[in-house]
Amino acid sequence: MLRKDLLRVSRAGGGYRPRFATREHRPLAARVLGTFESHVGERRGGLDDALADLEADAAARNGDFKLVRGLAALVERECEFETRAPVPPRRVRRAAFEAAEAVGVASEAERETAVDRAADALGVEPADVEASLYADRDVNQILVDADVRWDPDDLLEQYDLSLAQTALFDATEVRVRSNDPKRLVSAVKRLRLMYEVEKTPEGRELVVTGPDALFSRTRRYGTAFARLLRTVAESAEWSLEATIDDRGRERTMRLSDGDVTVPDVEPVAEPTFDSGVEADFAGRVRGLDLDWALVREPEPLETGASVMIPDFAFDYDHADFRLFFEVMGFWTPEYVEKKLGQLADVEDVDLLVAVDESLGVGEEIAARDHRVVTYSGTVRVKDVVDVLREYEAEFVADAAAELPDELVPDADAIGLAELAAERGVGVEAVEGVSFPDHERVGRTLVRPAVLEAIGERIEPGMSLSAAEAVLDEHGLDDASAALSRLGFRVEWEGLGGGTVRAKAE
Repeated sequence: MLRKDLLRVSRAGGGYRPRFATREHRPLAARVLGTFESHVGERRGGLDDALADLEADAAARNGDFKLVRGLAALVERECEFETRAPVPPRRVRRAAFEAAEAVGVASEAERETAVDRAADALGVEPADVEASLYADRDVNQILVDADVRWDPDDLLEQYDLSLAQTALFDATEVRVRSNDPKRLVSAVKRLRLMYEVEKTPEGRELVVTGPDALFSRTRRYGTAFARLLRTVAESAEWSLEATIDDRGRERTMRLSDGDVTVPDVEPVAEPTFDSGVEADFAGRVRGLDLDWALVREPEPLETGASVMIPDFAFDYDHADFRLFFEVMGFWTPEYVEKKLGQLADVEDVDLLVAVDESLGVGEEIAARDHRVVTYSGTVRVKDVVDVLREYEAEFVADAAAELPDELVPDADAIGLAELAAERGVGVEAVEGVSFPDHERVGRTLVRPAVLEAIGERIEPGMSLSAAEAVLDEHGLDDASAALSRLGFRVEWEGLGGGTVRAKAE
């Protein structure tokens, strides 16, 4: 992005069009880069003078000094300046000002006297005082690194992107079409912009509402629009139409993938979640051992003439089922009204809504046949897990109804979880089934003959580690349950391990 005073736009025909750089500006971009490179090791003041000469030359050639300044501003951000002084400038100024107050500087001779006194106080030469006095001022800083990552073509691309971003500072509404709509919506949500997705004859169109609809204009909002353009421009095919408040007059700016591209640089980091509420919830849920996978921003849902993308979805591990989850916490009446309208039009999906208690619309959402949990401050994970458990109970009942009354696994020993996974059901579904050829030992099914074979190899007085090795060979990992079934107990010997004993001992 550029400073707003460097914005270059054309208002021909009542429109609003950024004045992008062209191929003929490539030599100018090269000269700007060369000016910085040639002034490495010199004062910023000398660099500024050279850039001023470049501006004057561009103006003489019917160019635009703002273009030179814009290119230079982008390059300067890539450069490194440092203060070089024999003595820290602040320390020198303090000593010099104290000396000047004592001397009463009113002439050049008195100034030299003050400098000499300051040098004596600091234990340095007067020349060091002169060199250090204002070395930290911008004009005196030294350019130490101008290793810019762009060549002239990349610089022009970056300029065009930055110019378009600056033009969006005064946008009140932005409409975007992209060949990657899901990624676009994800970026909008992460930038905390208000939006909706409309279906048009040309396809889905993302409409981002500007600050005039809800807030007073702030730089934060304009910056968010600018950052959104970067994500838009990273798509292969896109078009954008923005309504611009041009000093009180409404104008329309249209851009497409032919106007702006993104140079091959690292993208600007973006927040991960729309809000702290969502981030907190996701972090706590992912730390649980659930039979559900949490999905961030799943596919769009049809809501009448538009679409919505829920904040999350839960995918059940043991069935083809997805529960969508929306966190409704924004408090403006316009937002609530729009969200309620969307929820009313969502059909043929299972949707759970966590709604802020302060909104007072929980019953209204429930009346639309959606599951509802309320929260204040943070979403209670237990409330959401309770809903998931209700769904699980239904799936377990359905799966159990489809299982035969008896199961005869092929393996001599198999865990209930492994058997359930083979059947594509939850563990609870197989727990009520009969296993005529196996005995249940803890969470494992074992043939009686295998238990007899294990029993012949384990003897009282054997170390626990040796007994566990025998159990592992036969596929039993619950040593406590297996040893108890075979009539043994473990006698613990401090931290040195355990010894197998007969229960009667």
